[in-house]
Amino acid sequence: MLADLSKGVTLYFTPVLMLTALLLALFAYLAPTVMLHSQVALLTVTPSSSLTQPGSTQGVDGPSIFLGALGSCSRPNNAAGLVCMSPSISPVYDTSVFPSNAPSAVISAPPASAPAFIAVALVFSAIFFVTFTAISFRHFMGKAGAVWEKPMVQRVSAWLGIFSFLLGLASFLIVFMWFGKAVVDFNQSIQGQGSNGPQLVAQTGNAFTMVWVAYAFFAIPVIVSLAKLHVLATK
Repeated sequence: MLADLSKGVTLYFTPVLMLTALLLALFAYLAPTVMLHSQVALLTVTPSSSLTQPGSTQGVDGPSIFLGALGSCSRPNNAAGLVCMSPSISPVYDTSVFPSNAPSAVISAPPASAPAFIAVALVFSAIFFVTFTAISFRHFMGKAGAVWEKPMVQRVSAWLGIFSFLLGLASFLIVFMWFGKAVVDFNQSIQGQGSNGPQLVAQTGNAFTMVWVAYAFFAIPVIVSLAKLHVLATK
C-alpha cells in the first residue's frame, strides 16, 4: 500500500503541483496590466496616513497605483476606475496620479532583462510541464509512450526543469530586491516630509507570495526528475 501511495504521489500529484506552480508564476507575471488588475501586484502604493500620522486609523482617499513586471494600473481616487498601461517588458510606470510632493522618481521599472528572462523561464517551465507530465503518464500512451522511456529524453526534461527553475527564481529575486528598495526609498521620503507629506504608503505586493509558493511547488517535480536521473545513473 505504501508503495502504491508513493507511486501515486510521484506520478499523478507532482504534475498537478507543476501546473499549479506554472499558473501562479504566470499570473504574478501578467498582473496587473493583463489580468487581476487590482487584486495582484508586485508593488502597491495606496492612500494611507500611517507614515504622516502614525497611529491614525482614519480612512484616507487618494491615488493608488499597482505595479507589475509588464506595467501598472492606477486610479486618482478610491471611487475611480483603474486605468492600465499596455503590457511591455520595459514599461515606464504612469505616476501622474500622484501629488507633486510624492517621490515618484523612485518608482521605476526593473531592467528590461528581468521581465524578459522571466518570460523565457515561463516558456521553458511550460515545456518542462509537458515533458514531465508525458513521462509520468507514458504507461497510458501505448506505443507512443516508448519515446518517453528513453533515458536521453528524461535527462533533457530534467535539465529543462533545472534551467527554468533557477532562471525564473533568480529573475524574480532580482525584481523583488528592486521593488523592495523602491518601497524603502518611497516611504522614507514621505516620512522625511513629516505631516506635510502625501498620505501614501508603498508595499511589496501579494504577487511575490504567489511566486514563492509557485517555486516551492516547482521544486518538487524538479527533485523527482533529478531522483529519476540518479536511479538511471546507478544502473
